[in-house]
Amino acid sequence: MLKIAIIVFSYLLGSISFAVISSRIFRLPDPRTYGSGNPGATNVLRTGKKAAAALTLIGDGLKGTAAVLVAQHFSDDPAVVAAAALAAFSGHLFPVFLRFRGGKGVATALGVSFGLFFWLGAAVAGTWLAVFLFSRISSLSALIAAALAPIYAILMLGTNILSLSVLTMSMLLIWRHKSNIEKLVRGEEGAFRKK
Repeated sequence: MLKIAIIVFSYLLGSISFAVISSRIFRLPDPRTYGSGNPGATNVLRTGKKAAAALTLIGDGLKGTAAVLVAQHFSDDPAVVAAAALAAFSGHLFPVFLRFRGGKGVATALGVSFGLFFWLGAAVAGTWLAVFLFSRISSLSALIAAALAPIYAILMLGTNILSLSVLTMSMLLIWRHKSNIEKLVRGEEGAFRKK
């Protein structure tokens, strides 16, 4: 029962949309009604409210980290920790509180990575940042970081169920970016300009 409770808790935690919460706090439009329609930090940033986007990014990341840390605290079974990680990530993608229409999971996946192993999270975050500084394209940064995350996981955590959970998250994250991939191929994906 405890294992089930951990997984359910992780899913419900992942289902909390900080994009919606921060938008209400800063009196912004619902992030599902403009831009990409995605309730995530990048879309919230389109309003020009950097504080709201930062709150979204931090909140969505911390819920992934928290889910993993809670699972590690109450269970020493790697399978439970891996399931909690995937549950939190799935909660963000398919949140029960938003009729299962959630974000793409970049921040939550990053938070999960930090929870699994600090240096794994640092490697993924560093990859995202390096690609973004070069390209200024958020989706490209996320896709490359997601593609490399399972490799980092295997190198740092070994070939085990935790690495498998990272691979699963990466595959889901890339799938959620399918429209961005199409735009990248056509050369139509927008980039953030330096200010």
